[in-house]
Amino acid sequence: MDKKQIEKIVAEKIDAALKANDTPKKFFITENGRGVVDGGDLYNAVLAEVLSVMKIALVDIISEINSKPAEKVAPAKFSKK
Repeated sequence: MDKKQIEKIVAEKIDAALKANDTPKKFFITENGRGVVDGGDLYNAVLAEVLSVMKIALVDIISEINSKPAEKVAPAKFSKK
């Protein structure tokens, strides 16, 4: 599986999870730093940025794991008492 295929799968899974999750659609931060559900653009921009960073990280992690050869694990040794 190449990086483009992994990226497509990750994007599809993130989109499906986002649609299944009931997140507030509008959000803004007040002067005292508290978040209020009502704004819109700021929340959507932050959400898009977080999902973008998460997608990049997941694709890189999966690609790295996918490119490494499988490690051979020695069987566990149990002592009899």
